[in-house]
Amino acid sequence: MVRILQRHSSSRTTLVALDPSSLLLLLLAFLLNHVRLAKPNAYIYSGCSQEKYQPGSLFESDLNSVLTSVVSSSSQAAYNSFAVGNGTSDPPEASIFGLYQCRGDLKLAECSRCIQSAVSQVSLVCPFSYGASLQLDGCYVRYEHMDFLGKLDTGLRYQKCSKSAESGQDFFRRRDDVLAELRGAIGFRVSSSGLVEGFAQCLGDLSTADCSTCLSQAVEEVRTLCGSAAAADVFLAQCYARYWASGYYDSSSGSTNNEDQAGKTVAIIVGVVGALAVLIVLLSLCRKAMG
Repeated sequence: MVRILQRHSSSRTTLVALDPSSLLLLLLAFLLNHVRLAKPNAYIYSGCSQEKYQPGSLFESDLNSVLTSVVSSSSQAAYNSFAVGNGTSDPPEASIFGLYQCRGDLKLAECSRCIQSAVSQVSLVCPFSYGASLQLDGCYVRYEHMDFLGKLDTGLRYQKCSKSAESGQDFFRRRDDVLAELRGAIGFRVSSSGLVEGFAQCLGDLSTADCSTCLSQAVEEVRTLCGSAAAADVFLAQCYARYWASGYYDSSSGSTNNEDQAGKTVAIIVGVVGALAVLIVLLSLCRKAMG
């Protein structure tokens, strides 16, 4: 069920968009893709619309309302969807639709932390965008100017294939068993066969039939795109399928320390990007004052 939000008058102060901001986006994307982050907050992919809204606009106010509600709701439910400004008396340029979802095996406390991280990152990765999506390892956030809720979309968003497996035919038989079970998932499903493990999930706005369609295509994409890989991730717009050979991903006893270190790394990244943004604004103001 879509949650309808009422507008409120408060809005956050937003920095003026500047051309040098593209440098910040490149820096952020580089850092996020080259730093090993702790699951479930590990960055996977993001997408931003080309169309931009104006700072201080009604759309920005509605977006802030939706993102605030996303964070608040994530401490109570692993999935929810929202709509603002879609009434008959509302201006069409202010409409916004959004949703979030956490991985099915996360506890609500983990879900909430993941969503908070995703919301804080999406405004950095996609500043002033009329539409944006961001996938972390444990959760997903999306908002759009147009209503996308419940509409099937099986477009490929992200793929990652490891090097080829060296385990022989038994590995591929086990992998196929896992993929066959994931194909039939409804919502979230974990599967294992021998030394092969995997899981799959659909977004909560899909019907059972559309979920089945999406996962069937995701599994076929895994086979087609990743072939004999020892591990593979395929994310479509509304579902994903992933598998790996047991032990392929590190699961050492020092994982807690790794997560702490990764959290510090993310804080450093956001801090550096924020400082650069402030510096660019100050330099721009100085140029205007001198000009």
